[in-house]
Amino acid sequence: MEAWIHSLLHTLALPEVGLSTVFVVAFISATLLPLGSEPVVFGLIKLNPELFWPAILMATAGNTLGGMVSWWMGWGAHKAVDRWRQSPTHLRALHWLEKMGPRACLLSWLPGVGDPLCAVAGWLQMPLLPCTVYMAIGKFLRYLVMTASLLWAF
Repeated sequence: MEAWIHSLLHTLALPEVGLSTVFVVAFISATLLPLGSEPVVFGLIKLNPELFWPAILMATAGNTLGGMVSWWMGWGAHKAVDRWRQSPTHLRALHWLEKMGPRACLLSWLPGVGDPLCAVAGWLQMPLLPCTVYMAIGKFLRYLVMTASLLWAF
């Protein structure tokens, strides 16, 4: 078992397999698991400045696909959450999300609330394609701004 974990970590190590590592970490961090992908993106770009755009695009793709997984999880959990339908917090959030529609997925880049927002969009059965487009725009802008800011600062 230890050899398997060691080989997995070796395979995902930076910078040997940098872009795939960025994709995997960005994908996992977009699900409901607490993991930040920005340090991985920044680290790869700091070590390999020529990979700026490929790393940003790979992180965006992985994070967007992870957001889609969250959307599907929310869609599948719709019936399980029915018992909390009448709580005041739920009703306010539901009203806001229904008013915003898929555009609310632009906020999927926010720490703490962005990933559950994708799940709630799926739970509300908002259309997947527009939600995915808005997720991708928000996540792309986050990676672009954060990475450029970190490169400027360091």
